[in-house]
Amino acid sequence: MQKFILTILFIPFLIVLTQAQVYYEEEVPETKTEEVNENSLSHLSFAERSYFGGNLALSFGTNTFIDVSPLWGYMIDRNLSMGLGATYIYLSREYYDFFSNRTIDVKSSLYGGRTFLRYRVFDQYYFHTEFESINNEVPRLDGSGTTQREWIPGLFIGAGIFQPAFKRGGVSLFVMYNLLHDELKSPYGSAWVIRAGFTL
Repeated sequence: MQKFILTILFIPFLIVLTQAQVYYEEEVPETKTEEVNENSLSHLSFAERSYFGGNLALSFGTNTFIDVSPLWGYMIDRNLSMGLGATYIYLSREYYDFFSNRTIDVKSSLYGGRTFLRYRVFDQYYFHTEFESINNEVPRLDGSGTTQREWIPGLFIGAGIFQPAFKRGGVSLFVMYNLLHDELKSPYGSAWVIRAGFTL
């Protein structure tokens, strides 16, 4: 009789436990699948996840600055992308040489490359960071009044907006700050840099 009562009491507990186990096994994989699929681009080919574009910057006056920078990017998922770029800059700029007490006019072609990461934080707004290295012609600090070429690093952090356009590309505007800005050697007149570009 005592075994019968224990069996009767144990059966509802076993049914509830079984139902809870079935519910757990059915629901968790569905939730994980939705989370993965929502952001994943694994169904696209390498070419479909790649994009091309570039930046163009023009500035005329006491300092002339022309920047043409093509880029290639790859979408890791819907929010994160990475890429590589090349940079060509024509720069006409005046330096004041304290050693020779005269102004030096430098006209040169600069070149280099960069890598970048871009992360979408909300709708069309992105965080952007990039590292670049530019071969620049800079004045020698020995009073000779001559220049020499050096590789100048730049580490930029910033944010911007991307506006979709065309079939699968768009236009972008980013405001960035160069953490490694060197007033004398950097090709940019300020640590703050505005980049406008497009992708296809």
